[in-house]
Amino acid sequence: MSRKILLCLAATVALAACKREPEAAPALPEQPAAATPAAGVASTHAFSAGIDPGDFGELVKTLASDEFEGRGPGTAGEEKTVTYIRDQMQRIGLQPGNGDSWFQEVPMVETSADAATAPTLEAGGKSRALTFGTDIVVGTRTGQAEVKLDGSELVFVGYGVDAPEQQWNDYAGQDWKGKTVVMFVNDPGFHTNDATLFEGKRMTYYGRWTYKFEEAARKGAAAALIVHDAPGASYGWDVVRNSWSGPQYDLPAKDDPAPRLPVQGWISAATAKQLFADAGLDLEQAYEDASKRGFKPVPLKAKWSVDLKSTIAQKTSRNVVGVLPGSSRADEAVLYMAHWDHLGKHEGETGGDNIYNGAVDNATGVAGILEIAGAFAQQEPRPARSVVFVAVTLEESGLLGSQYYVAHPTFPLDKIAGVINIDAMSVAGRARDITVVGSGSSELEDILKPIAAMQGRVLHGEASPQNGSYFRSDHFNFAKAGVPALYADGGEDLREGGRGAGRKAAEDYGRNRYHGPGDEYDPASWKLEGTIEDLQAMYEVGKELAAGGAWPNWYEGNPFKAARDRMMAGKAKAAAGAH
Repeated sequence: MSRKILLCLAATVALAACKREPEAAPALPEQPAAATPAAGVASTHAFSAGIDPGDFGELVKTLASDEFEGRGPGTAGEEKTVTYIRDQMQRIGLQPGNGDSWFQEVPMVETSADAATAPTLEAGGKSRALTFGTDIVVGTRTGQAEVKLDGSELVFVGYGVDAPEQQWNDYAGQDWKGKTVVMFVNDPGFHTNDATLFEGKRMTYYGRWTYKFEEAARKGAAAALIVHDAPGASYGWDVVRNSWSGPQYDLPAKDDPAPRLPVQGWISAATAKQLFADAGLDLEQAYEDASKRGFKPVPLKAKWSVDLKSTIAQKTSRNVVGVLPGSSRADEAVLYMAHWDHLGKHEGETGGDNIYNGAVDNATGVAGILEIAGAFAQQEPRPARSVVFVAVTLEESGLLGSQYYVAHPTFPLDKIAGVINIDAMSVAGRARDITVVGSGSSELEDILKPIAAMQGRVLHGEASPQNGSYFRSDHFNFAKAGVPALYADGGEDLREGGRGAGRKAAEDYGRNRYHGPGDEYDPASWKLEGTIEDLQAMYEVGKELAAGGAWPNWYEGNPFKAARDRMMAGKAKAAAGAH
């Protein structure tokens, strides 16, 4: 996600209308008895057939336990995590999915910024030190142990967007070498509620912080700072602080050769307000000005200097890949995915709980794909297509594990019929709806819709499209490559308590647990009957797709359709040439 995300747990009212509530959840096909667990599995739990709440809870409890140390990539917690996932795939009866290996090595550069870093800001005739974690969080993507900026000029660039198709360029008319660009998060028009700009309330990729840093690097800037505001980012400053503290990860430049910023980070709203005031500007008015066509960059009459020291290490993380070979179309695949990583431990903190267990985010997703794998392994008849299960790493670092997988797929991308991503499942109970993040994207939704109807449910898009959840999880790398991808989650209109209860549960998670040490497994409060119903729906989508020769595409007008069309045309041409 992703220093990511609040995903589809965003706390807002669902948009879809609801059907009459059935008396009980409709029964889906019963699965045959489970196979005997493989030798060597470190668990006394007796796993049952099919998708089972007890099994799911056991998997989450283990993955989110303190023993796994927050599942930080490159740590002892990773070794325990990937070994456990491999053991579960073996127990289920999958085969190694990367040749004869269960693992796909993902090279990474680990960068740990010195938390004592105190940049100096000169503005309004005054100089002050900025406190790391309170006023500012910064890091480098260069892989250099020390990066210095000395008196870099700060320039306000609105939303930091260059979108030719929107006739919008916040960078026009300047040379950016040596300068630091300061910008807002989200899209132009978001803060002014201008529905005529970009896609109105629905965030585009231009609104994501990842894009903003990438674009600043392409322009040649020395540094970029994003002004934090909770509505625009969809999370509070504590999430920024927690996510950017401790080790940060990147793919090596040879695997990701795009330009990189020497220094990038966030400044708090209070810091930004003072910075703008010292320049004789009003921050609230700046939001208005930045959302007007024809906006021009504004010098902030300020400079800053920073001596950023970091500890750099070359490491390797791992994706875990298992496959259930198809019975008759084994060279074609349906792919399920979930990220296993979380934020690890924050050793520098004192007092309290320093382990970020990541139970919802994303032990639930890993447990989910394992439960679905178990259902496929016992399915009769066996699926015609192969079904691939990938637990990816480094999602919390910018979707890097899935980015690497897409660049080095175990099945050719033109042989993957569809991708189903499971990330941060709802544990609030059964719902009358299913949230499709990025609703209206692909024909995979046409498969899900009747399955949801069987459960007495309806589909709707995420109720907070301004959060940009579609760009914050691993399916997005497949989408950019053209492969249709579905990212769906539990609904918001709960059968017990309605939308109000769903909103309260989401707000509670976002405020008290998301990207914090409070995201722990809680069997007393988790209502897994709804989670299991969601998993059954995701299983049924893959089951239908794995059964035959359908090749879903993106809907007409979707920006990823062209890539899929080219991909499939190339495959057809190659097949014709082979004959």
